[in-house]
Amino acid sequence: MSSSVSVPRLVIAAPSSGSGKTTVATGLMAAFAARGLAVSPHKVGPDYIDPGYHALASGRVGRNLDAYLCGPELVAPLFLHGARGCDIAVVEGVMGMFDGAAGEGELASTAHVAKLLRAPVVLVVDASSQSRSVAALVHGFASWDPEVRVGGVILNKVASDRHEALLREALESAGVPVFGVLRRVAQVDTPSRHLGLVPVAERRGDAVDSVAAMAEQVAQGCDLEALVGLARGAGALPCAAWDAAEVLGAAPPDPHRPEGPRPQTPDGLEVTTRWASRGRGAVSICGSAAGRDQPPPGPQPSSPVVAVAGGPAFTFSYAEHSELLTAAGAEVVVFDPLHDEQLPDGTAGLVIGGGFPEVYAAELSANEPLRKAVSALAETGAPVAAECAGLLYLCRELDGQPMCGVLDASARMEETLTLGYRDAVAVSDSSLAVAGTRMRGHEFHRTVVEPGAGDAAAWGVRVPRRRLEGFVQRGVHASYLHTHWASQPGVARRFVERCRTS
Repeated sequence: MSSSVSVPRLVIAAPSSGSGKTTVATGLMAAFAARGLAVSPHKVGPDYIDPGYHALASGRVGRNLDAYLCGPELVAPLFLHGARGCDIAVVEGVMGMFDGAAGEGELASTAHVAKLLRAPVVLVVDASSQSRSVAALVHGFASWDPEVRVGGVILNKVASDRHEALLREALESAGVPVFGVLRRVAQVDTPSRHLGLVPVAERRGDAVDSVAAMAEQVAQGCDLEALVGLARGAGALPCAAWDAAEVLGAAPPDPHRPEGPRPQTPDGLEVTTRWASRGRGAVSICGSAAGRDQPPPGPQPSSPVVAVAGGPAFTFSYAEHSELLTAAGAEVVVFDPLHDEQLPDGTAGLVIGGGFPEVYAAELSANEPLRKAVSALAETGAPVAAECAGLLYLCRELDGQPMCGVLDASARMEETLTLGYRDAVAVSDSSLAVAGTRMRGHEFHRTVVEPGAGDAAAWGVRVPRRRLEGFVQRGVHASYLHTHWASQPGVARRFVERCRTS
């Protein structure tokens, strides 16, 4: 089913990182919301931290739009899902406007997403060290790809009235509208550490003040009415909004194939159990267009409780994961491993996403009752899905602090940043996927786990080097890879089914 849906929208881009995209995007969201508009906040790429500030600014869940993790075909449907009932959507870009997945051309770049959304772009330019040259810079970005519509610019870090006049004169001669001018304001600066901005959950009061300062600066320095007008010029999108229940109904069931020769990943890494079909659009649990005529799931015999880790130590989660679990029949209950000494009553499955356990290692270790409860749950064979921070929490120790001991592995901080998209294939049957399932993921950490994979690994990964990664044991699937389940909705259904039967 398809339909045309029109949502006023803007994409906030920049020539490079550090230009002020987050300040402008978050400030716009808060300024629009303060004027009574229902604002839908979005972030290009896999970043979990910026959406927390977006949610604080808009009062709605921040959502990611990642053409690498989910595929270009899901960007517009996921956008429309997040923007249901909203008056305007603001999409914060990633890195420089044309920077995307390494070696993949425009894929997953801000420009790519802007084209998929048919949205006008507002370019945020750090003008701190230039005057007339700004016109050449903006002209280059506006003309590089004629399919990207740069509607105008917001000048950031402008030093003085004289500096502003020079910049405006240059851009006027280039025929590019200026929608706003922002001066450097220290109060708007937000603290960072080893993986970027400090998440909202860790600095709630200060974060509220920072967002309020961004909103005030943007409201004073930008022409909000002109920006709303630009957003309203975006046309309708020729697709329907993504819906968790519908995609679960379209996702084919897990295959039951006879034993055969053990298949291999693209780099020759052997899959350890049964084969599932490979190839883009034909993976084992992928919802495809061909499956959309299948009826949606019927009434569920039970609603197993799936505990989802939250709180300051585990802030990385895509909203669609909980929505898919709920649509698959689970009761999703969030708990805080820093403070809750027991898992939620009736927990049948556990999801531990990303975050900063390395920052809270001592506090997590001190919560011995919960560590024992997690270990006991895993011993029963209940499904446990752990990504990155969750992987560290399941290890025997983290920086010398005792953790849950579910995995016979040790984790520690290191200086090297591991960062990038990954093309992966499941090499073991697990509570998330059958062996052979292809998924794309993202790594982002400054830690190392030794050993890096168990006897039954979670994934075979191609780049930056060929390797096996992660752990599958009993019902546990633990890995460094962050994945987006919207690309493989059957993952949630399989997980909930295992919760019912384990």
